Amino acid sequence: MRQITLASQAGFEKYGRKSKREQFLETMESVVPWTELHALIEPYYPKSGNGREPVGLSIMLRIYFLQQWFHLSDPGAEDALYESPVLRRFAGVDLGRAAAPDETTILRFRHLLEQYELGGKILDTVNLYLDSKGIRISTGTIVDATIIAAPSSTKNAKRERDPEMHQTRKGNQWHFGAKAHIGVDSKEGIVHSVCTSAASVSDVHMLADLLHGAEKKVWGDAGYQGQTEVIHAVHQRRRT
Repeated sequence: MRQITLASQAGFEKYGRKSKREQFLETMESVVPWTELHALIEPYYPKSGNGREPVGLSIMLRIYFLQQWFHLSDPGAEDALYESPVLRRFAGVDLGRAAAPDETTILRFRHLLEQYELGGKILDTVNLYLDSKGIRISTGTIVDATIIAAPSSTKNAKRERDPEMHQTRKGNQWHFGAKAHIGVDSKEGIVHSVCTSAASVSDVHMLADLLHGAEKKVWGDAGYQGQTEVIHAVHQRRRT
């Protein structure tokens, strides 16, 4: 068995380069209006002194974005923070000081955003900021949906599953959780619309909520076939 050098263990490798993920996160660090988003959520976020000390809002907000960008479930996000130094640096997690937020903490933060309907406000804040920088939404939209896994166990304080989560089948595998439906600008790659549902909700039922109404083209997988009338109806509402 080949021995691992001290340099490899300590992070002083002779050879290395920035991965595409690291380059992407550096871009997002400068593009996303973190200060504005922090101010948006802070009034609703738990304060110190009221029970258990909350994880820093900045950390939870960045983990939330990491979940969207890399399709991470709640337990998947927790694992990724332990596995990837790049993700830890971006989120501000220092394992020398504290453990990474666990999947329950990540789930509670997402529920907080849902409770106060902050998801749409976060998206609007980001898009307004990008628009102010000259990055505009074009006339094409790509629609897609991704499953966000949730713990299916009943081994918790309430001894029950999350009532808002449901089961769905994808291929030959069953999943339990929620589903994020996403509309992405076909030119800039910017997410301009997001809505959530239980995992059991069909993709086609959320299509109208993903369109801004000015599209000339809409792309999607087989799950969105036969929805021409829905697209035309959204465009007609925009004109009126």
